Amino acid sequence: MVNDKMCVGVEKERLMVRLDPELFDEVIEKEGCKPMDFTGRIMKGYVFVDVEALNTKKKLVYWVKLALDFNKVAKPSKKKQTKKK
Repeated sequence: MVNDKMCVGVEKERLMVRLDPELFDEVIEKEGCKPMDFTGRIMKGYVFVDVEALNTKKKLVYWVKLALDFNKVAKPSKKKQTKKK
């Protein structure tokens, strides 16, 4: 989380990246990049990147930078309201 917004995460042996949905079609062609389908449907603002595609600092920085760049303009997730007793 960055600025109370999802940014990057680790899921098993891959990196989850939240990025500008406008870049989705471009980045999905990169080595080791797959659509995020965690809920059973593709989410265009999120991708998974396999650990094998992150074997250099330069490659890791590329994906983290995409996430941080989008984080500046991304809308925060709606917070769940807790029930008052």
